[in-house]
Amino acid sequence: MLEIIIAGGVMMIPIILASIIALAIIFERFWALGRSKVMPAADIEMARKLAETGQVSSNAIDNLSASSVVGSVLATGLASSNLPRHVMKENVEEAGRHAVHRLERYLPALATIGSIAPLMGLLGTVFGMISSFSQISKAGAGDPAAVAGGISEALITTAAGLVVALIAVIFHRLLKAKVDNYVFGMEQEAVKLIEIVNQNNQRRPPAASVGSHSHTPTPNERAAAAIAAARQRMGSGG
Repeated sequence: MLEIIIAGGVMMIPIILASIIALAIIFERFWALGRSKVMPAADIEMARKLAETGQVSSNAIDNLSASSVVGSVLATGLASSNLPRHVMKENVEEAGRHAVHRLERYLPALATIGSIAPLMGLLGTVFGMISSFSQISKAGAGDPAAVAGGISEALITTAAGLVVALIAVIFHRLLKAKVDNYVFGMEQEAVKLIEIVNQNNQRRPPAASVGSHSHTPTPNERAAAAIAAARQRMGSGG
């Protein structure tokens, strides 16, 4: 194996580095995109219960937001439960965009490796062919051993670049599909949460009808009453 790497020439160094980075991203993303870290059923159930009861404390929101990715999105919705529906929806959508950014972390780098790995292999092929023609100019075309090293370098770097590109592209597509499934699931849960909160707000009695039926006059109402009283006194005095 070491002999093959050495025979591949100088372009094998960036190709190997790219493969190490790609493998690190793949393992890290598969670990980070586990369902228990993104969409645990316990966090979804907790958010629904908090929305149904209407008793949302700051501690409960903080705990839910820190537990998982979907928890951070639903916690934003719960924190906006007292706001109008369209404002709550905008806040949840903003939190969803941040969640998608977290889920797609390092995936652009993996896609970049999948794109440049064949180019690095092609560059190694060019270097190998340059080496072959250089040896031919020195030893002549009648000596196959003189050009064997350059041709070997060209083929090895081409194969290595294609292998790294295939691995990077395949796993990038798999991880992107996994993220898309999570995003679709989070959108569904966010819509359900908004509907639950909206139903609770509709069932909640208006603030003016709670408790005593007495009405506290506003400053404008008090000023209007004072003017009317003054006019009445002026009319009775005349």
